[in-house]
Amino acid sequence: MTQLIDARDGDFEWILGGDPVTPGLTLPPGGIDAPEVIRLVHGIAQAVYAGHDRGAWMMVENGEVVGLCSYKAPPDDDGAVEIGYGVAPARRRQGHATRAVAGMLAIAREDPKVKVVLAVTTVDNTASQHCLIANGFVEVDRTDDPEDGPVILWVRELE
Repeated sequence: MTQLIDARDGDFEWILGGDPVTPGLTLPPGGIDAPEVIRLVHGIAQAVYAGHDRGAWMMVENGEVVGLCSYKAPPDDDGAVEIGYGVAPARRRQGHATRAVAGMLAIAREDPKVKVVLAVTTVDNTASQHCLIANGFVEVDRTDDPEDGPVILWVRELE
């Protein structure tokens, strides 16, 4: 069962090679992602919820951090929040992202400011698309992103 644990500054430092701060956690072979990606997620988390508890989470399976997930920005005035997630290369295609997205939806449902959750995938990332579909997301548009090329925009209304 993939569990979401709040990722704090010290956790990001540990993931990047520092000392462990959360007892009992390990990293998969090869780590979670490239250092620049970890720093990017850390920066997003700091910007999203400066002074708050939530912004990014570690995906943990049996004591191993198998990935990271986060909101990309605070909920907007319409109650929309965009999510992002990534699984360590050594732990992909095992359902971790699908379970993490379900966990983020549960967290979003607890937040009265969130009414809808958004996500974006590249058109060739079918694994991520299946993850979103399994969690009730619906494709709403396709567009070209200057950095990622052709992408699909997804939405999930909360009950």
